[in-house]
Amino acid sequence: MARIKPYFERRYPWRERGIAILALINLLLVVFDLTYLYSRDFYLQIIPSLTRLYDPVKGIQPHPETENYLAQVAALEAQVVVSGLQSPETASSLAQVRVLSQTLIEDNPFAAAYKSSQFETIKQRLRVRTGETLARDAFARFWSPLYLTQAGWQQEMEFWDTQIRPLMQTNYYRSVNRLDTPTNHFWLLDLPFVLIFALDLFARVRAIRRRYPYLSWLEATLRRWYDLFLLLPFWRLLRVLPVSVRLYHTGLLNLDPLRAEAQRDFVIGFAAELTEMAGIQIVEQMQNSIRKGDVFRWLLHPELRKPYVQVNNVNEMSAIASRLFHIAVYDVLPQVQPDIENLIHHSLSSTLHQLPGNRALQYIPGLRNVGKNQTKRLAKAIFSVTYNNLTNSMQDSVGAELTARLGRNLRDALENELQKKHNIQEIQSLLIDMLEEVKINYVKGITEAGSEQLLEKAEQLHKQIRPK
Repeated sequence: MARIKPYFERRYPWRERGIAILALINLLLVVFDLTYLYSRDFYLQIIPSLTRLYDPVKGIQPHPETENYLAQVAALEAQVVVSGLQSPETASSLAQVRVLSQTLIEDNPFAAAYKSSQFETIKQRLRVRTGETLARDAFARFWSPLYLTQAGWQQEMEFWDTQIRPLMQTNYYRSVNRLDTPTNHFWLLDLPFVLIFALDLFARVRAIRRRYPYLSWLEATLRRWYDLFLLLPFWRLLRVLPVSVRLYHTGLLNLDPLRAEAQRDFVIGFAAELTEMAGIQIVEQMQNSIRKGDVFRWLLHPELRKPYVQVNNVNEMSAIASRLFHIAVYDVLPQVQPDIENLIHHSLSSTLHQLPGNRALQYIPGLRNVGKNQTKRLAKAIFSVTYNNLTNSMQDSVGAELTARLGRNLRDALENELQKKHNIQEIQSLLIDMLEEVKINYVKGITEAGSEQLLEKAEQLHKQIRPK
């Protein structure tokens, strides 16, 4: 299906492409902001400059307690460089780090930033490193002069810098605003985009009103309802809809396969339900008409069909009956002529067999087979005379009138019989049951055939008639 571009896309293609690219950039920025807290640890390890740049937007600051701890460890490293590991100054610094470690375990400053898992990893690594069971003991042993001397200062500091310090640095403190919610200044980054989108939407709505003056501002705005998502300061992820539409209209994104599949799924489900509902409704209306007796009145009294639209001013039931009678006489009877002759022969033979003296004739030589041959010829003659008289009578005016009178009398007789209560009830019951079977098998047939197969056939026909 060919892509139909809106008016703006046709008149200002480069402008629309630029706005579409700008909307895509804004959407990527929205996704980055929404996922920043979850991905900050990754950015901190790979692109630390990015976290320094974006942390203020989310109100993120280094946590005072963990920062103080890291600063104390840095001071300890500097002290070791100056005075060595066994000096009193170094021992004092180690004691301060041990005290801070115990405070760190008690306060768990990682909990506020939902980083408790990182802290548990720190404690687990120190327990494994020192061989202690409890985290308190592990921290105390790790920062003892004896352990650092035996294990090696350089080796343990390398373990700290590679395995512990990065996890410590992931902890942060996030400020809150006046509404007691976490600080988020993303709206300042988003505001220029929103202003551009608002001006663009205003220009589009004004152009729509110029082309269709009978539309109100609200109605013209609703023509671009999906662009309103670009202006919302919340639910920003919904901007994926207008961005996708703009990219599709400008040819930067091909959504035809996705749209075709979406339409296919919708058409399959809708067509199946609609077909079932329509068929069931028709059958049920027929059943209700039979219960009320409308069908018999409609068939037997065409003059009562009011209001009713006649197509060709012909009584269809009479015409159908006349046509069936004509087919029976000229087409059916010649085909069953041998059977009718045999039936007549059987009837004549049975009649002659019951006549007095017939048995005596059977014992006279030469007369035994006379009766049988005569009855065959007589049966054939009776059928031939009757059939010729019937066909001849249908071709003259008197025969036609008699045939019409016969049809009327048959209809009246049939009507009189059908008006009897037991006949009506029996026929109505049979017809209703038959329609119920039709209804059940109709739905079953749709289910077995599947609307998807019908849709595939329709698509094949479209491909055959599509110009090459």
